[in-house]
Amino acid sequence: MKAKKFEQAFDDGADVTASLDLSKAKRVQQAQKRVNVDFPTWMIDPLDREASKLGVTRQSVIKVWLAERLEATTSHAPLQRTPKVAMYR
Repeated sequence: MKAKKFEQAFDDGADVTASLDLSKAKRVQQAQKRVNVDFPTWMIDPLDREASKLGVTRQSVIKVWLAERLEATTSHAPLQRTPKVAMYR
């Protein structure tokens, strides 16, 4: 499919995924690098409870919370804390 036709189909809301080679797709700035972090035991139970409540893994909770903090830090926006998050400081 030519680019112009592809763009028009996309703009029209058509499903263009059949025209893509998804085996070569990459997520920009999403390269993974493994790191090990040791947490004090008093942090593990609350992390696990939050993960269970959300139906995700402990690692997912940590990633989301870190991403939120980094985003707030780099945007210089004040971090919006919930009472649960504030108690971990």
